[in-house]
Amino acid sequence: MLEVFSSVGTIWEELTGKQSGEVRIKVDVVTEQDGLRYCSLGVPVKPDATFRTALEYDFIIVPDMQFTANFDPRGQWSEAAAWVRSQFAAGAIVGSTCTGALLLAESGLLDDVEATTHWGAVPLFKKLYPQVRLRPEKVLVWAGPEQRIVTAGGASSWIELALYLIAFYCGRQEAVRISKVFLLGDLSEGQLPFAAVTRPQAHADAIIMKCQLWIAEHYEVDSPVKRVTEFSGLKQRTFKRRFRVATGYSPLEYIQTLRIEEARYLLENNDMSTELVGAEVGYEDSASFRRLFKRMTGVTPAKYRRRFQNVGRVFPAAT
Repeated sequence: MLEVFSSVGTIWEELTGKQSGEVRIKVDVVTEQDGLRYCSLGVPVKPDATFRTALEYDFIIVPDMQFTANFDPRGQWSEAAAWVRSQFAAGAIVGSTCTGALLLAESGLLDDVEATTHWGAVPLFKKLYPQVRLRPEKVLVWAGPEQRIVTAGGASSWIELALYLIAFYCGRQEAVRISKVFLLGDLSEGQLPFAAVTRPQAHADAIIMKCQLWIAEHYEVDSPVKRVTEFSGLKQRTFKRRFRVATGYSPLEYIQTLRIEEARYLLENNDMSTELVGAEVGYEDSASFRRLFKRMTGVTPAKYRRRFQNVGRVFPAAT
């Protein structure tokens, strides 16, 4: 989670050369005591602040807690619970992942509020915190006053929480970018659905550079390879050779890549039919568009849309 939040607004541009969102997220680890701390599995963590020295934050995330079957959390984290309450009172969004919801329950913030947690903690909640309106079937629950309390279910559900918060503060398109960089989501079709065009190859061929700019503005036209060749003023064989040397792509591969990248964006961000998406990027034959899209991304346009269109979107629970 630290790496994901810290990469917002920077890593996409580093990998692809394309502009990321303008918003950055500064992440602090806050603990009860200063000095090196250790997670339950022995991983060392150096905190940035303590409850006494920390600033006011936009959002707080309580991580999962380790506990045994007979564990009684009541009164265990009084200082942490008080600090979380104070941050919430100052306007922060307060969230938890997995069993971190136990600390929120201890803080009183979940009283008469819908929440979720890891399924293994459900019996403990029912026994000790019956005032919490538990929804263990949900991956993410957004509730409380002004919808500023958000709880995530089992351990990996932090992914949904992180993507939602990135979308909330930095825009949904940045959440989509981060999901692609870190392969957050369904991996059953492999990596291709997440892959984007990497940083363009640098070169000094001025004519080919001018042709790349032309393609960026005209990639959807009919017979684009023929037309960009004419635009270059070079003979066909010379143009194709110089284009591949300069970019690493043949002209056709380059144009297809740009078209499919634009199709990805359209599928992620609107509800137009796949046929219209194909036509928008230059493919009047919808069957040809679907075949090319699947070859280059590993999935059909419809499946791609289902995978990415709702990244960072959550339907809040009623309160």
